[in-house]
Amino acid sequence: MMTTNMSTVLRPATPSRFRRGHTLPSVEVLLEEISGLTAERQRLRDRGAEARRLERNRVKLARAQWQLSHALIQRYLPAAHSQAA
Repeated sequence: MMTTNMSTVLRPATPSRFRRGHTLPSVEVLLEEISGLTAERQRLRDRGAEARRLERNRVKLARAQWQLSHALIQRYLPAAHSQAA
């Protein structure tokens, strides 16, 4: 009788394009990046850019916003924990 081992490949809970890298940009850097990406998106829309370019911009903007939320959590959550103790 032949037996086979089945393996399950689990997808990570966080999509790869939203995983944090080894270096974490500061809140201020991320705010500047988001501002630039937002302005770029508006220019793309005004010029009638193709959907592919708008989607690339949207993904970059979403990633920067995701990083910003994590940077803010990292900045302020430890302070909340030390005050509660």
